[in-house]
Amino acid sequence: MPATPVPRTKGERFAGLTVALITPFRHGEIDWERLQRLVDWHIEQGTDCLAPVGTTGESPTLDHEEHERVIAAVVERARGRIKVMAGTGSNSTREALRLTRFARRSGADAALMVGPYYNKPTQEGYYRHFATVAEAVDIPIVLYNIPGRTGSNILPETIARLADIPNIVGIKEASGSLDQVSQIALTTNLTILSGDDSLTLPIMSVGGRGVVSVVGNIVPQDMKKMITAFAQGDLAEAIAWHRKLFPLCRDMLGVATNPIPIKTAMKLLHMDSGELRLPLCPLDDAGEARIRRTLQDYGLLPS
Repeated sequence: MPATPVPRTKGERFAGLTVALITPFRHGEIDWERLQRLVDWHIEQGTDCLAPVGTTGESPTLDHEEHERVIAAVVERARGRIKVMAGTGSNSTREALRLTRFARRSGADAALMVGPYYNKPTQEGYYRHFATVAEAVDIPIVLYNIPGRTGSNILPETIARLADIPNIVGIKEASGSLDQVSQIALTTNLTILSGDDSLTLPIMSVGGRGVVSVVGNIVPQDMKKMITAFAQGDLAEAIAWHRKLFPLCRDMLGVATNPIPIKTAMKLLHMDSGELRLPLCPLDDAGEARIRRTLQDYGLLPS
């Protein structure tokens, strides 16, 4: 039986697999050569979009110049071969506006804007924050709701108000609530992307269109196969991929704070140095051994 057509959404072009790209470091500085190689690798792997300088890209520890340089470097290396959704969020509306303007000038395809963290605005404050940036910068904007990091939830009613702004086209949802995702799907035509790898398939089952993925840093093809299988109506295949991916997704976000586990995995797979910036620090021996076992169980490392 052919799959039932999925209604089109505002951010249709950003459906699929977006990878929340790490920022590689070497001796305390950004490793620009490795960053370029990672962009090339994702193009070869068939990743749909890259999201540099988000949480996984350790944006809180990059200074303003570095943040802009990473956006520019990824856009330049992509050269239209892969979409770039640059992280431009901040808990200062003025700072978010500056970063989003820079992303637009650099040629990024979209901006990924996390909800303001620490200062915990009201729902009206959330609305005014995102609306101010969206109305000032002509670039597609994907909202990012992650209460566990920001300290408060952007409610579906607020998201519905924001969805009326033409260039707010999607949302990365990491509230962990399928009820919230369902409400957003019911009341908006935003493109909903999972913000939790392990919930990608459940979120797609209630209207999601893909994921902004952490594990996509190491297994982009497998994540994309799951997304594609569901989109094509092959539920059995999608469930099979979900079951295979689940332990990997769980440990890349559960062993320690992201991006510590994924950078550890990339070090073990010789894809990155694994270097982090304080206040993030490496796993202890037991934590690294657990990541190694997870990679072995998945088949990425020999037993």
